[in-house]
Amino acid sequence: MRTVEWDDGAVKLIDQRALPWRLEFARLETVAQVAASIRDMTVRGAPAIGASAAFGMALAARECAEDDMAALLACLEQRGERLKAARPTAVNLAWAVERMLDVARSGECKTADELRRAMLLAAQQIADDDVAINRRIGTRGAALLNDGATILHHCNTGSLACVDYGTALGVIRAAHAAGKRLHVLLDETRPRLQGSRLSAWEMEELGVSYAIIPDTAAGFYMRKGEVDIILVGADRIAANGDFANKIGTYQLAVLAAAHDIPFYCVAPTSTIDMALRSGDEIPIEERDPAEVTTPYGVAIVPPHFKARNPAFDVTPHRYLTGIVTEQGIARPPYVKSLARAVDGGEI
Repeated sequence: MRTVEWDDGAVKLIDQRALPWRLEFARLETVAQVAASIRDMTVRGAPAIGASAAFGMALAARECAEDDMAALLACLEQRGERLKAARPTAVNLAWAVERMLDVARSGECKTADELRRAMLLAAQQIADDDVAINRRIGTRGAALLNDGATILHHCNTGSLACVDYGTALGVIRAAHAAGKRLHVLLDETRPRLQGSRLSAWEMEELGVSYAIIPDTAAGFYMRKGEVDIILVGADRIAANGDFANKIGTYQLAVLAAAHDIPFYCVAPTSTIDMALRSGDEIPIEERDPAEVTTPYGVAIVPPHFKARNPAFDVTPHRYLTGIVTEQGIARPPYVKSLARAVDGGEI
């Protein structure tokens, strides 16, 4: 099953807030509902957010009732800005919206109805491409994993974070399918617990050996020699290789360097933002402090206690062993290797 898909005039999503207890689906019939689902993390993961936004733009083409092409384009651009504002860090969101707007701006469609059909086809292509790209990433990265390896993984980068298959967990999935015996240590990933809720659910489904660990236990297992390699995803990669990922990634990278453990970021080239020179330019989303003080509605401190809740941190490229993409594994200098990957070249 796909995390996000078009379903008879609506966007159908797996509601990731209900997992692992229940497998539920959300049906979204308006752009406002799609934006809200991205903001409240009904759907999450950079590639899945991008595909959801693409289908959201297909909905926008139907919401905008204008027959005049200029007026329709103006309406689509307004809806696109609403979607892009839902979560600012993941570049796939803006990338997908702009890809959809390019269809509208191209001038190839001569009527409003023709444009609406073209928008839906473009959104479906983005979703289908995501699956194919992730399978290529899995094949590229599987060679990094030795038989019997223990992998440390942060957050969730599997099928749930994409349309299907996954990025960093997709590498593990591909290696497992090839017959390699693997064990995965899953950071719980506070405060939303994507590791313990979502990644563990996916490992159960795939039959991959795993154990959930507290975020604060990662260094303990590294020092004991129980971690062979670390794989994480990314929400935005700058031109120099600095990347933003779920909060807690940076500290893993520093610990990995201290223990001489290979540390790889795994992401499609659509996550690379060559317009940003370094990670210092990546906008970092700050979410509601209640996610820290009252996770999933359960108060763990008095309501007047103060908290902060950055959703992402930035890992400098100097801590990276490499960046696994569908075009190959990028190595330093990243300004050159990432540019080649974005241009479609093998690396």
